[in-house]
Amino acid sequence: MTHTPTSPPTWDTASLGRPAGASALEHSALSAHLSDCGARRGRLRDLRSGADGLRQVLSARVVSTALVLTLLLGAMWLLS
Repeated sequence: MTHTPTSPPTWDTASLGRPAGASALEHSALSAHLSDCGARRGRLRDLRSGADGLRQVLSARVVSTALVLTLLLGAMWLLS
């Protein structure tokens, strides 16, 4: 059984029936905002990206990581 809608959707977009678009002033304000946010989060974002990448690599190799850590700690214990 197929259901066909009897009326058009009742939601509206932000353009309110006109073609969607942004003015040059809006583009300029958005560009300035994105530049400001990027400058504020530069180093912290890089650090977080690196930590996320390391976590993904380590979590994909849990058993191997545990074995390597055990071997390193055992070797350090034997040498001390």
